[in-house]
Amino acid sequence: MTQDDPSDRTGDDRTYNRRSILSSAGSIAIGGLIGSSGVASATPGREPGPKTDEIIVGLSSSVSDVVREAHTFSPDGCEVAHANETIQYATVSIPPDASQRSRERIFESIRRSPAVEYAESNVTVQSLLEPNDPQYENQRAPRQVNCEQAWETTRGSEDVVIAVVDQGIQHDHPALESVVDERIGRDFVDNDSDPYPDRDEFHGTHVAGIATGGTNDGTGHAGISDCSLLSVRALNQTGEGALSDVADAIQWSADAGADVINLSLGVQGSFETLRSACQYAADRGILLVAAAGNQGVNRVFSPASEESVVGVSALESDDSLASFSNTGPEIDIAAPGSQVFSAVNGGDYARLSGTSMAAAVVSGVAGLTLSAHPNLSRTELRQHLLETAVDIGLDETEQGSGRVDAAAAVGTTPSGDTGEDDVSSQEDGGDQDGDSDQDGGNQDGDSDQNEGNTTGQCGNETVTASADGSLDGNTWQGQSDRYTYRLHTADPCSATVALEGPANGDFELYVTTDGRSPSRWDHDRSSTNSASRESIALTLDGDEVLGLQVHAEWGAGQYSLRLEERGR
Repeated sequence: MTQDDPSDRTGDDRTYNRRSILSSAGSIAIGGLIGSSGVASATPGREPGPKTDEIIVGLSSSVSDVVREAHTFSPDGCEVAHANETIQYATVSIPPDASQRSRERIFESIRRSPAVEYAESNVTVQSLLEPNDPQYENQRAPRQVNCEQAWETTRGSEDVVIAVVDQGIQHDHPALESVVDERIGRDFVDNDSDPYPDRDEFHGTHVAGIATGGTNDGTGHAGISDCSLLSVRALNQTGEGALSDVADAIQWSADAGADVINLSLGVQGSFETLRSACQYAADRGILLVAAAGNQGVNRVFSPASEESVVGVSALESDDSLASFSNTGPEIDIAAPGSQVFSAVNGGDYARLSGTSMAAAVVSGVAGLTLSAHPNLSRTELRQHLLETAVDIGLDETEQGSGRVDAAAAVGTTPSGDTGEDDVSSQEDGGDQDGDSDQDGGNQDGDSDQNEGNTTGQCGNETVTASADGSLDGNTWQGQSDRYTYRLHTADPCSATVALEGPANGDFELYVTTDGRSPSRWDHDRSSTNSASRESIALTLDGDEVLGLQVHAEWGAGQYSLRLEERGR
């Protein structure tokens, strides 16, 4: 059977009992799940859609009541409109008639509060669709990424859940109703449990139909996978939504047990709230996939540009780069995005183009891969998709690792977790004095900060690792890089992590010991002096996986990160 010509079978009479994480026996009510989600509205009747007159304020992890704290620093005339206690932010509304200078003063007033980590505009996030006339032709995308061979192994497990954060999905569409999770989803635009889209809100249905959809069921088209589908509505009828709504939708999807979150949306620039939401999901083992943008420029939109997210560019049917696709060093992988055939509202089908469609293809392949290899961690799944991608001869800024390949991803045995941005390492033998000298001769001051350093009690087996990069902290939110380090010595004893940044900079170092990606508000150890050099010493038991974050609080330029691990 080819996917151009679906089978005439009426199905195999399966009963779709989609996975639910609700603990109440037999309960499928969304309300019970939302009650524990940490998302709360501080002002009843908040208008849905974009919220251009709001500031998002990120608060320190030490704040126990986000709403109460937000009230204390909100200037006169401003109101606390919304709060998310889970990822620690509140939105503060600005009077719509406030002048630009008044807005700047409000920003500065809020930033001066000791409890405030960052403040940024509640910008508008848009769906990333390149409009085109609907056509009803045979599908090309599944064949282009070799789904037919992958489908011989799996069409996707109902235990794998793909959440689509978008306009909402016509969950009773003939092509989708068999794969929709029994919980259906959540609406963050209207703040209710019914994410059903309006007639003109076709983007979410189209994207969902690419990633998932009944295959070989004699109905409609074939989705890339037959995984479970959660509809999470964060964009309105114009394909726009508030940054806060998108962040809440990502957090909710993570708490709802999604395995993959598709983000066929984006915004130019980098925003701490979106980064925090994506990192929250990533820290819970969820693969996030996002569209690069459709301006045809060398700039990847957020959230695709985030380190915790797989950024996807769009290809034509001949594997050339689509003219509308954004490019850049943050591109991880490429997928078909031109004239992709899928479901739209009203039980119909159409061909649409955009990096939105390409991201959905990758999400679907991720679902197939996780169905075939269910024990893969998030980082292992990501790495496996990149390792099995096909090099199609484009620049890395255009294709990343290459075009996603479903057959290779499903049929190839994963090589294992290599970590996220693993720090490169080399083993050193014998006397380690030479290693100490490599610290530039000016790390003695850092060594004094290493309280609890048990290096002297360890043996001679030593592994050193290093990484370098460039950060720009000359903005109010700063900039970060993250790394993962896995222990290499036979019997680990201790590790010392040293950071050296530009002499005129203010750089910070954060470490976790369980492999999760650290942040300024989620870490096990930190070194945050007002200087360009930081150091952290750790006593090791042997089962740690270190997560490292370098943050430029102020200053810009090259930094170096060095780790020395000793065995007993």
